[in-house]
Amino acid sequence: QQRLVESGGGLAQTGGSLRLSCTASGFLLSYYAVTWFRQAPGKQREEISCISASGDSTNYADSMKARFTISRDNDKETVYLQVNDLKPEDTGVYYCTKTRFPTCRSREYDRWGQGTQVTVSS
Repeated sequence: QQRLVESGGGLAQTGGSLRLSCTASGFLLSYYAVTWFRQAPGKQREEISCISASGDSTNYADSMKARFTISRDNDKETVYLQVNDLKPEDTGVYYCTKTRFPTCRSREYDRWGQGTQVTVSS
């Protein structure tokens, strides 16, 4: 009923860029902080970045600061993840998720999308 939908993944060359999108079905995403995760084959899910509901606060995993940028356009009810200088190790399924709160303090995620596949060729 209520779900998140990721899009924008695909096949990219090493050194290229992708812009992933996260939208909501059945509710307004603009009320909530949103976190991006990724999961490589055979590995644990890895947090990338979170953005607050208003977009005025963001945080990143230390390893993600250089090449990942999270943003949102609440008029479009969309959260984005820009990935630059893609590397083969970026290959995996990218997910967005939310909690019940507008800030990034909580990690009690209550909605997930189906993920979007990112494949980086080497």
